[in-house]
Amino acid sequence: MAATNINRVVITGNLTRDPELRSTAGGTSVCDMRIASNTRRKDSASGEWVDKPNYFDVTVWGAQGENCSRYLSKGRPVGIDGRLEWSEWEKDGVKRQAVKIIAESVQFLGGRDEAGGGGESFTAPRSDVPADTADFEPQPSSLGAPQAGDDDIPF
Repeated sequence: MAATNINRVVITGNLTRDPELRSTAGGTSVCDMRIASNTRRKDSASGEWVDKPNYFDVTVWGAQGENCSRYLSKGRPVGIDGRLEWSEWEKDGVKRQAVKIIAESVQFLGGRDEAGGGGESFTAPRSDVPADTADFEPQPSSLGAPQAGDDDIPF
């Protein structure tokens, strides 16, 4: 029995530049983006935790790519769900290779006016519906009330 391979990426980060929109010869829209996603590491010299940025190239196809180009800009936080794609080419006699993310879904995070704020630019979700806190209020104690025994359970 052959094993099934899984190629799935879910990542959040901030755009390092404005998205670039282009079209294929057939007219399909393609949006290229680059995101930075931090990894926390302990600095061996100081012992302090520091953020180390990791950079990823992302490609978004079709109408979703057009929306990314229209509504996103440098610094904006995004969530990407997609797959990895490896490519290889030769330039000036030198073989090159790269791995990029092909996005299947892009979530615009933060507010529209937020850009360039780093990790602090994420906002808490807002709702127009007031929270119903009745479920969190303490219930009256049933001390002194008769308790059901095992013989009183109907099953």
